Amino acid sequence: MIIALVLAAAPVAAAAPSPDQVRFDACVALAQNAPAQALEQAGAWRVSGGGLLARHCEALAYVAQSRWAPAATAFEAAARAADTQADARASNFWVQAGNAALAGGEPARARAAFDAAIARAQLNGSELGEVHLDRARALVAANDLRGARGDLDTALRLVPADPLAWLLSATQARRTGDLTRARADIAEAGKRSPDDAAVALEAGNIAVLSGSDSAARTAWEAAVRNAPASPAGKAAADALTRLAQAR
Repeated sequence: MIIALVLAAAPVAAAAPSPDQVRFDACVALAQNAPAQALEQAGAWRVSGGGLLARHCEALAYVAQSRWAPAATAFEAAARAADTQADARASNFWVQAGNAALAGGEPARARAAFDAAIARAQLNGSELGEVHLDRARALVAANDLRGARGDLDTALRLVPADPLAWLLSATQARRTGDLTRARADIAEAGKRSPDDAAVALEAGNIAVLSGSDSAARTAWEAAVRNAPASPAGKAAADALTRLAQAR
């Protein structure tokens, strides 16, 4: 998942932010426009005792540069600092560490971070559901398709409106040979995100395995039409070519 650089707005009646918070806010703003400078400032701040806020800004600067491995390391350091201080942000830092590791192609590292986020018991409702979905993504990336099922079922229960949860559940079901569930879940994904090329691609994959070439063609054509330059659109175009050659 994309890591958003979002800061909560302070209430009107709130006390003035601390100097460290002001410095952090400035560092985050710099990370969005000049990440190399932000990284330099965050590093100097960390060395001088900046603590978890310095680590957090450092991580966000790495994210802005798509440097996923050091971003994960910095988020992990911020999470450990938060754990030491019994800071409620620990789980969120672990989630960000997991997503950075997943983006960097390290599913085992990502799973460990998501495990830590869930273990802190600081997340509830939709936030917890999204972390279970993230952990399922890590398990799928590690080719543990059956292990991902429990997290996917939890995500479907906690965030039933998220089309990605239904898409991943359908994909997992297809890959493990449960085409009945795959068809049901991809239909739910389609209801929630009817113009999503990735959903249409998967609908075609499931349809062709279910013996319906015409439904597969319709779905793949929709994927190409909706997002021809996307990875899903290109995969659907390739699938259409193979389907035509097989006739």
